[in-house]
Amino acid sequence: MSEFAAQVDARIYPPRDKHAVIFETFHNLKSGEKMELINDHDPRPLHYQMLVEYENQFEWEYLEQGPEVWRVSIGKK
Repeated sequence: MSEFAAQVDARIYPPRDKHAVIFETFHNLKSGEKMELINDHDPRPLHYQMLVEYENQFEWEYLEQGPEVWRVSIGKK
């Protein structure tokens, strides 16, 4: 059993759709659940956006930090 309730591989989405898919997936998490984000670059801008829009509502942990693949665990508080 995976520790993640959902996974988003952002590499398969066009740039204009990535954040929408990620936010929709995060919204669908229940409190205490985590999602895994996989990306081809550091998703730091997404992290900053989440800090503003979801202050104190999530946890962010890098699982892998490049150079080709970044994996992040995003937990919903």
